[in-house]
Amino acid sequence: MPQRELPLFDLQVIPRRAAKQGSHMKSREEAMQILEAFDLTRSYRAAARLAGCAPLTVRRLVKKRAVGRLGDGNRRSVPSKIDPYRPKIEEWVRQTRGNVRADVCHRKLEAMGFAGSERTVRRAVARAKNTYRRSNRRVFRPWIAEPGMWAWVGLGRRRADR
Repeated sequence: MPQRELPLFDLQVIPRRAAKQGSHMKSREEAMQILEAFDLTRSYRAAARLAGCAPLTVRRLVKKRAVGRLGDGNRRSVPSKIDPYRPKIEEWVRQTRGNVRADVCHRKLEAMGFAGSERTVRRAVARAKNTYRRSNRRVFRPWIAEPGMWAWVGLGRRRADR
């Protein structure tokens, strides 16, 4: 059985992630390792095998690097149609103590001129409710008994013969 030679370059093999786990974007370090693997092999498939990703991912990163659009990994946020109405949704959530329904909010927002979908409103209401619940949690404090403040009821003594 022939022995396999170890590679001459220092490249960590990146384990393949589960499909539904975390972010689908590669971190900057992962992207650099994928590009390093491509530079060494000059093959999408071989680089993907070394880096533990799909060949199309390698191709996408190589093309981005060639155009100069690799970037720093930070994505710009695109303004949403619901952004001007978020304060009103938060107000309704506060007034109802987190019990407002998204379909009711959508009807009210449509009357105010909102042109987005009900799904957009559902996401915004869920986010507002989550924020409201986190800021209005019940605080459980430990009970600290102070001498003389609380009555103590004795349950009697057991007789020695029992």
